[in-house]
Amino acid sequence: MTETIRKQHRAGHDALLRKLKGLWKLLFGRTTIFVLLLLIQAFALFGGFVILGSKVIAINYGVGFISVLILVYLLNSRSDANFKLMWVILIAAVPVFGVTLFLYTRIQPGTATLSNRIDQLLNEQKVYLAPARHTIETELVDARQEYGIFKYIYEEGHYPSYENASVKYFPLGEDKFAEMVRQLERAEKFIFLEYFIIDKGLMWDAVLEILKRKARQGVEVRLMYDGTCTLSLLPLSFPKEMQKLGIQCKVFSPMTPFLSTHQNNRDHRKILVIDGRVAFTGGVNLADEYINRRVRFGHWKDTAIMVGGKAVDSFTLMFLQMWNIDETRREEYHKYIIASDESIDPGMKRGGLIAPYGDSPFDSEEVGEKVYLDIINRAEKYVHIMTPYLILDENMIHSLTFAAQRGIEVKLILPHIPDKKYAYWLARTYYGELIRGGVKIYEYLPGFVHAKVFTSDDKKAVVGTINMDYRSLYLHFECAAYIYNNPVVDDIEEDFQNTLEKCQRITLQNCRNYNLAARAAGRALRIVAPLM
Repeated sequence: MTETIRKQHRAGHDALLRKLKGLWKLLFGRTTIFVLLLLIQAFALFGGFVILGSKVIAINYGVGFISVLILVYLLNSRSDANFKLMWVILIAAVPVFGVTLFLYTRIQPGTATLSNRIDQLLNEQKVYLAPARHTIETELVDARQEYGIFKYIYEEGHYPSYENASVKYFPLGEDKFAEMVRQLERAEKFIFLEYFIIDKGLMWDAVLEILKRKARQGVEVRLMYDGTCTLSLLPLSFPKEMQKLGIQCKVFSPMTPFLSTHQNNRDHRKILVIDGRVAFTGGVNLADEYINRRVRFGHWKDTAIMVGGKAVDSFTLMFLQMWNIDETRREEYHKYIIASDESIDPGMKRGGLIAPYGDSPFDSEEVGEKVYLDIINRAEKYVHIMTPYLILDENMIHSLTFAAQRGIEVKLILPHIPDKKYAYWLARTYYGELIRGGVKIYEYLPGFVHAKVFTSDDKKAVVGTINMDYRSLYLHFECAAYIYNNPVVDDIEEDFQNTLEKCQRITLQNCRNYNLAARAAGRALRIVAPLM
């Protein structure tokens, strides 16, 4: 009996320690301290202006005059209408704060420096990204209707198209992971990895084990991940830990407790390049939930592709562009542009055209959104879409509904179990308008859809990292591949149909029956939708 009481007491004591440890982590963890420091700066920066603005009439008149100038500027700018509306509401509601915040976000030398550096890197790479003459001839003769979009991706997105592309599609993260491991084991020259999220677990441990071994064998290994990982997923010492293993490692835009708009622009790309021979992209990060080894939101549905041949050059140069943003020495690009090996791996489909492309938040050109809009606007039979988020601007809403109204089958698959409640509430505010316009919306009942996939007319597809939300379309660095007339399009469409069988169609009645509080929250969030 005494032993039993002692065990119960010990168990209670351990539970209390776990709770105290969790509370300590919550109160004094990196994320909490980071947010607290930002709030202190925000108060210091704007608090004084608010106090002065409430007491000094002259300042109020000055703010009013500046507000008018800002509104005139906004009305004549190329910004999205919802971005403009957000600023108008903020300035009208709290003029001093709104004006100060607007001016602060525009006077950011770091952002301008970053933009100029990207332009410089693109100019350095231009010689390696010239389209082949025979590819242009193929587009003009055999794919005349696609010539315009390939021309746009090259002239505005800076990436060419390639013919007779080799592509393999992975309908699940587990499938991509297995192939990824196989290809990493074959690496002989270099391995480039660029991921939005890296989290310790089975997937990362398996990849790291190969990277360590390859580095010891003399393979050049470079690893880059987004700075948001430093908030909770990876220790600040992670790059040094990798360098001790022979792996070159960088953090893109580390999160710092200083107010800056460029921290809003994250590297959302997922790129793996091996020997310039194959490249991977898609929605799959390096964490266990992406391969369903860790269950967070039901079954995790994700997708990816592996590209072979000369098209790999574009992914190689995308990676080197991001890697060299903070470098001063010129990259030796020629070392990584490999003569194409015409042999293809088992399961890869060959033919047609492919245009890998990147999208930057600093070039005033929304390549990701315009490629999506082009597919929707030129569809002849159907457009099928998988996306984890649905936060749309007016152009996208109009294109989706107009396509449905002219007889195109427009179907969207979204998550039934969301990873972010607020994003789901906001997404549902678009359901009614789209459904009334003829768009068919489905939710994936087993769990969470993280795939970013378009297919259309049995001829074209896009697979990449680009969500249908403002952050992906306007604020993040992204990448994808536009695929035309390659047999892999059939595989992608088959996966869409298989996924559709596990979905529930959303009706207007379903929208009306949805939780009232969640509907109200979603409507309120529309004000700040351009930040999401």
